[in-house]
Amino acid sequence: MTDRVIPITDLRAQQRVPVIPADADAPTGLLADSMARPLHDLRISVTDRCNFRCVYCMPKEVFDKDYVFMPQTALLSFEEITRMARIFIDHGVEKIRLTGGEPLLRKNLERLIEMLSRLTTRNGQPLDLTLTTNGSLLAKKAQSLKDAGLKRVTVSLDAIDEAIFRQMNDVDFPVADVLHGIDVAVAVGLAPIKVNMVVKRGMNDAEILPMARHFKGSAAILRFIEYMDVGSSNGWNMAEVVPSADVIARIHAAMPLHPMAANYAGETAGRWRYADGSGEIGVISSVTQAFCSDCSRARLSTEGKLYTCLFATEGHDLRALLRAGHSDAELAAAIGHIWQRRSDRYSDLRTANTDGLPPRANKVEMSYIGG
Repeated sequence: MTDRVIPITDLRAQQRVPVIPADADAPTGLLADSMARPLHDLRISVTDRCNFRCVYCMPKEVFDKDYVFMPQTALLSFEEITRMARIFIDHGVEKIRLTGGEPLLRKNLERLIEMLSRLTTRNGQPLDLTLTTNGSLLAKKAQSLKDAGLKRVTVSLDAIDEAIFRQMNDVDFPVADVLHGIDVAVAVGLAPIKVNMVVKRGMNDAEILPMARHFKGSAAILRFIEYMDVGSSNGWNMAEVVPSADVIARIHAAMPLHPMAANYAGETAGRWRYADGSGEIGVISSVTQAFCSDCSRARLSTEGKLYTCLFATEGHDLRALLRAGHSDAELAAAIGHIWQRRSDRYSDLRTANTDGLPPRANKVEMSYIGG
């Protein structure tokens, strides 16, 4: 048996310094791209490190003991992140999600949350500030995160079965500790809690019903995510995707469901409620029912590169502008210039022609810019 070879390109060293247009208008909060999609959500990766080695995100074959993570000096400081967040808000961002890697590994993260929680939207409303975590440190951190100003959390949990969960996180971490973290987060008021399960055929799809039963009637909203072809390290194969329609069919056969309306335009998850009134679930169908036409999300990597798509092959180095001493107005002009030219719709093209779409080489890794 030969070793599995996973091609991966390190995009961290590649630089593309954004253009600062000389004639840019001041931000109005109404920035739109070439497909009239607004800039509404910003996802900020605060670390490229994670204490899990999930097989679909940071497999050990790539992220082993010899893998070189970024030095502290390469990461955006909390002050730089807050400054960038303020500029993105000027362009219309109302929601910020902190991601990783595993964001709770970033030292003194509560201080960043406190800084961001002081920001308001252009309309003077509180910023929707949230965080995605694998839950391993959540029980320890939940109260301090809440006290710092975090609104809510999303927890990644791919199985309720102990053996399957340990196999998926690949570091022998117990599921009970994640469940305890969710309970503590609920208790301190980081709600509504969302629990995300990436479904991979042949690995954890037998957990669909057990997960649904566990969270039915709880304070958490369980969401099933189709296994995506993010990056190159996970060796993605369409045959391993379980369509959301199949997920709904399985659950509906055991626990009847009714469809629900979206909370807002551009919401990624399709919503369903249990017929007996005991809560809801969601499905994120990014492979079989792409939602590119409504995508309003930008992503800022750990060291300050702006990515306009989860499936992008290159980022725009805002850190270079930050550390070169450019003004807020110049940074805002550069961001506006990038977003106005945005035409990304990779998932739409893949969904329409899964078998015929040529593979996109060198896609950025999920662990680098968050999901």
